[in-house]
Amino acid sequence: MKKFLLFACVLLTIACQSHAQKTIQGHKWETVDITFIAKGHIAKPFQVDLSATFQAPDGSQLTVPGFYNDNNTWVVRFNPNQEGTWTSVSTSSIKKLNGVTHIIEVSPAHADVHGGITVSKTDPQKLVYEDGSPYNLVANEVDWLFALDYGNPNLTKTKTLVEAISANGYNQIIMNVYAYDLDWTQSENIDPKWDFGSKKEIFPFLGDNENPDYSALNVEFFKHYDRVIDLLEDHGISAHIMIYVWNKMVNWPEANSEADNMYFDYVVKRYQAKSNVVWDISKEALRYGYDDPNYITERIDRLKALDAYKRLVTVHDFEYCEANPDKVDIISAQFWHSDIYSKMLNLKAEYPNKPIINLENGAYEACQYDIFLDSNYSDPISAIERNYQCAFAGTYTSYYWQGMAWNVVIYDPFADEVTVQPKFEYYKHFQAFLDKVNFEKLQPTNRYNSSGYCLANTEDGEFVYYMPKANSALAVKGLPKAEKLEIQWFNPLTGIYTEPYQVDFKSWLVVNPKFKGVDNVFIVKLINRKQ
Repeated sequence: MKKFLLFACVLLTIACQSHAQKTIQGHKWETVDITFIAKGHIAKPFQVDLSATFQAPDGSQLTVPGFYNDNNTWVVRFNPNQEGTWTSVSTSSIKKLNGVTHIIEVSPAHADVHGGITVSKTDPQKLVYEDGSPYNLVANEVDWLFALDYGNPNLTKTKTLVEAISANGYNQIIMNVYAYDLDWTQSENIDPKWDFGSKKEIFPFLGDNENPDYSALNVEFFKHYDRVIDLLEDHGISAHIMIYVWNKMVNWPEANSEADNMYFDYVVKRYQAKSNVVWDISKEALRYGYDDPNYITERIDRLKALDAYKRLVTVHDFEYCEANPDKVDIISAQFWHSDIYSKMLNLKAEYPNKPIINLENGAYEACQYDIFLDSNYSDPISAIERNYQCAFAGTYTSYYWQGMAWNVVIYDPFADEVTVQPKFEYYKHFQAFLDKVNFEKLQPTNRYNSSGYCLANTEDGEFVYYMPKANSALAVKGLPKAEKLEIQWFNPLTGIYTEPYQVDFKSWLVVNPKFKGVDNVFIVKLINRKQ
């Protein structure tokens, strides 16, 4: 893949210099960097206008903006969504870069490549990949992921963490473009190798966070960020990119200033072609007095005008999403309530045409240090239970481990020196469960259960029940008529499934928990359904 991208860049650099039309090879839904090089002094390279208009095999067109990549070099990132022959022509305020043409022959997608994340055409509250395959979102927040290996192109620490995350079922990382540090109290005995806050050498502009130079962006910062995004893509993980954050001590330029717009536009131009990107305008968007709803709305409009690939966009602030649901593609909530199932179920009913994610459900699983004392649920079992409750309400959810969510990133979470290790395995079981039961086909209902929670796929005659450990029994009731029911039990903490067994069924069946002392899940299938 990397060899192909380099080959493409070499060919297209020649094309830019000679205006000769060149042909390169590509694959559906995989990014190609097309490089343009100019000679001479360019006074404001970040303000140079450059784009390329691509014509697809079916005749449709796509105009993609380019971005400055240092050393008088600009890049247009192209991600084809059709097989066949594409042609393109560049438009630029630099004469030598104007009118460059090329051909890209696009082969079918590789088997493990499914395109970008989008909203299902059959159920607007579910997410799918472009090829229609389900995307059962299980997110993990790592705000400082960008900082782990700054200056190290091998990404040694980042790979260790991402491989652990990927191996345990997470398919999205919620992350900042940039954050500086925290202003709340943490343990004083934190090993410095895990602390990535206040790193002066890391900054998206020239200068540093304490003495910023907003006249230009730090391209090396973004080249490093490219490598991180590519690593996630290689592991099948989407990047939920929060473009701003207001409570991480960042010395941002003034809102709507030239520097602010330069930064925002650059992020959108540089990462829109990546299939694994989901946009988030800002973490804590309307808090801390930095901006107002009008600014967030303007940023969304600005993003949508720039993003040729129409990646999904949300805002990490329920207050904004609630007031402006038509502006976002995904409703984001931060619900910590004890009755989280009911709250998420009500939210699903309130926004029937939007996917919903609880980005912070109040559970911040503890690590060996005191990182976030406001956590309402630090126990790992409480955390996974809240994730299941969100899922049984038909919504998506996320996970926080205090040992990696913020400035402290224990990038080797299962090393012997880590005395309180995260329960990632719970989420491996969670993701496998969502896949097994075809979560994308299920809808929450209280029609078929006396208590607990139920997800139903009435078309295929499949029903999934969640029985809290407080239950001594649960009644299955009101199902469509069938000769028998097939029942299979699942332990969410161990991932163990029992062998399925069949029982006679008329209209009411009382079941008792299979696994003692834990929440139980069981799957019911209709056998010999009656008309």
